[in-house]
Amino acid sequence: MTGTLARPDAFSPDRATDPTNDWASDPRFDTQIHRRKTRSVRVGGIWVGSDHPVVVQSMINEDTLDIEGATAGIRRLHEAGCEIVRLTVPSLAHAKAVKEIRQRLEDSYKPVPLVADVHHNGMKIALEVAQHVDKVRINPGLFVFDKPDPNRTEFSPEEIAAIGERITDTFEPLVSLLKEQDKALRIGVNHGSLAERMLFSYGDTPMGMVESALEFIRICDRLDFHNIVVSMKASRAPVMMAAYRMMAARMDAEGFHYPLHLGVTEAGDGDYGRIKSTAGIAPLLAEGLGDTIRVSLTEAPEKEIPVCYSILQALGLRKTMVEYVACPSCGRTLFNLEEVLHKVRNATAHLTGLDIAVMGCIVNGPGEMADADYGYVGKTPGSISLYRGREEIRRVPEAEGVEALIALIREDGRWVDP
Repeated sequence: MTGTLARPDAFSPDRATDPTNDWASDPRFDTQIHRRKTRSVRVGGIWVGSDHPVVVQSMINEDTLDIEGATAGIRRLHEAGCEIVRLTVPSLAHAKAVKEIRQRLEDSYKPVPLVADVHHNGMKIALEVAQHVDKVRINPGLFVFDKPDPNRTEFSPEEIAAIGERITDTFEPLVSLLKEQDKALRIGVNHGSLAERMLFSYGDTPMGMVESALEFIRICDRLDFHNIVVSMKASRAPVMMAAYRMMAARMDAEGFHYPLHLGVTEAGDGDYGRIKSTAGIAPLLAEGLGDTIRVSLTEAPEKEIPVCYSILQALGLRKTMVEYVACPSCGRTLFNLEEVLHKVRNATAHLTGLDIAVMGCIVNGPGEMADADYGYVGKTPGSISLYRGREEIRRVPEAEGVEALIALIREDGRWVDP
C-alpha cells in the first residue's frame, strides 16, 4: 500500500463510534489517575500511602551538629509547605544532637515529622537516632558496608550467604526497635551505591536496585514489621523510572504493598533540575505509582517545595494553589497577555483551590476556560469580560480588570486577604 498509512483497527473511526468498543475500560484513556493500592504508613502526624494525599518532603542542608541552624532549617522547610523533613546523621554525635533539635522544635515551634538519614555501617547510629525521629532511612548498599575489592572476580555462594547472615544480624535490632516504637523505615536504594555483590550478581541495573531493597524487605516481613516506605533513586530519569516500575511489580507479586517515595537524585539546579525531576516523577505519578515525593535541587531546600506541589497540582493529585489557564497569545489577542497574567497572578496567587483563566480574545476564551472558576477575557479593544464559570458576569475597562476580578471573587465569598 502506498500513499497512506494503515490505521490500527482499535483506532478506526468505526471503532470510535461503536458503543460496544472497550475504550471506556482501557486505562490509557482514563482522565483520572488511579493510584497503586498500598498500606498506610505513619510518619509522625503524617500518613503516607494510597489512601492519603501524596506527601511532599525535603532535606535540610545544615550540619545536624549545628543544633540552632538545623532547627531553623527544619522550621523554614516546614513553613514553606514541606510535610516531612529529613536530616543527616553520619555519626553517633549527630544522632544524639537530633534529640535536642526535636525538643527545640516542640518548645519554640511545633512537632515536625523527622527522618534520619543513616548510611555507612550505621547500626549503632540508627539505634540511637530512632529514639528521636519518626522514621529512619537506611541505604541497603551502605548499611552493612565493605570496601569493594578491586581484585575480586566473583562471590561464592558461601560468601553471599555469610553476607546475608551479617545483614540480618545487624538489621534485626533496628527493625525490632522501630516496631516496638511504632515508627517507620525507609529502605532507600541509590543507583550509585549498590553493594559490590549486587553489582556482581545483577550489574549496574534496575534489577540490582530492586533485589537490594527486597533483601531488606524480606527481613522486615519475617519480623512482622510493615511500616515501610521504599525508594529507588537514580540520577538518570529512565533508570529511576524503570527501577520504580519493577519495584512496584515485584512487591505486589510478593504481597508487599508498601508506599513508594519518588525522586530523581542529584537533579542539579535551575530550569534543567526542575525539568529533569519532573520528567522522572510525573510519569510514574500518572501511572499511579508514588505516595511521597522529593525534588532534589542543588539550591536552598525551600525552593524544592513549590516544584513538588506544582507537579502534584498539574496531575490533579493535590490542589494547593491557584490553577491558571492562559492562552499562548496570538494576533487576535486584545491586550498584553503576559503582563495581564502577571498582574492577575500577583493579586491572586495566595488563594487556594481556584481555577482562573486569562484569555486574550473571545474566539477560544469561553470554550478553553470552560472548567475555570473565573475568567478574564479580552472582549473588545480596551475592555475585558469577567466570567463565573461559563457565565459572563460583567464587562469592564481593561484598566479596571484585575480589581473587578478581585471584587467578583470577594462577592462569592472566596476571597482571602493576603
